[in-house]
Amino acid sequence: MDVIAWSPNLTPERAAAAGARFVAKDELFGEADIVSVHMVLGKRSRGIVGARELALMKPTAWLVNTSRGPLVDEDALIDALRHGRIAGAALDVFGSEPLAADHPFRTLPNVVATSHVGFVTRETYEIFYGDTVKNIVAWLDGAPAQRA
Repeated sequence: MDVIAWSPNLTPERAAAAGARFVAKDELFGEADIVSVHMVLGKRSRGIVGARELALMKPTAWLVNTSRGPLVDEDALIDALRHGRIAGAALDVFGSEPLAADHPFRTLPNVVATSHVGFVTRETYEIFYGDTVKNIVAWLDGAPAQRA
């Protein structure tokens, strides 16, 4: 796989150290078969993927967002998906959560949507549920866990 990367804060050296080739933003959207968004949401990054960026993507490309919903302009993405300008989107985050029952992401055939569970692994659940059981048992025994 040829991994390419862009970020307003990324340098070619840091990209290379991570095994990626640094490219300009337009080149990333124009070349990538899969664009995976990994950014912190802030004033500069809100809507960083909009209609212009989506228009640069190949019609066979997919957008993946497991970072923060508002990084992507949802209206522009819905339009691109409805008109087949990109092949699809895999989304774990949305501008408003939980996703409304009538939201287009729920019915578009080229969207894979999950409910903000991209971080979930078997090991994570074992820790979460294991700690929950320990806390319930401690409370039932009259010795609830103390906050640190």
